[in-house]
Amino acid sequence: MTEIIAETPARHSALDDAQGIAYGALMAAFGVVMLTHLGLVTGQTAGLAILISYATGWAFGPVFFVINLPFYWLGYKRLGLAFVIKTLAAVSLLSGLTMVLPRYVSFETLHPALGAVLIGVISGSALLALFRHGASLGGVGIVALYLQDKTGFRAGLTQLLFDACVFGVALLLRDGQTVAWSFLGAVVLNLVITMNHRRDRYIAT
Repeated sequence: MTEIIAETPARHSALDDAQGIAYGALMAAFGVVMLTHLGLVTGQTAGLAILISYATGWAFGPVFFVINLPFYWLGYKRLGLAFVIKTLAAVSLLSGLTMVLPRYVSFETLHPALGAVLIGVISGSALLALFRHGASLGGVGIVALYLQDKTGFRAGLTQLLFDACVFGVALLLRDGQTVAWSFLGAVVLNLVITMNHRRDRYIAT
């Protein structure tokens, strides 16, 4: 008979969390640089910030940082102070990196189809790193969880409805083919999250 040994989940150290958040923010920022180079859009709060950036000419970083400010109180009430601090660090780092990276990264040739897939994979890995270290990129996900607690309305549906609105507005600012490539990237990103974000397998906290 095989002996079953109960495992105590390993906890991340402060250094573990720091490198995980740094990796997540860096990869997310690189994804945004690719996204804006191609003129694509995405969902969630980042998608809203990108649309505002396209429409106004304002830089993505400051817009993204400001949009997230109202969500931290909800994050504190729903997920605690540690989550808010880590998320604020991730959002701040991402906002800053998106202002710096374009000075050092450029693309001579990048087909939108391949770019969309790469953006989805890179951004998905970034979010996985943040989730596994108790952080996020803020925004709509926090509101979705809060509404689910208060009203029972499923968080996934809230995010889906928000993304539908973002892509609907995108059709007013970008051409149909660009929005289609953007949708491909969003699908890839969500597949990466769905297939790899498994709390029953990943037990470190």
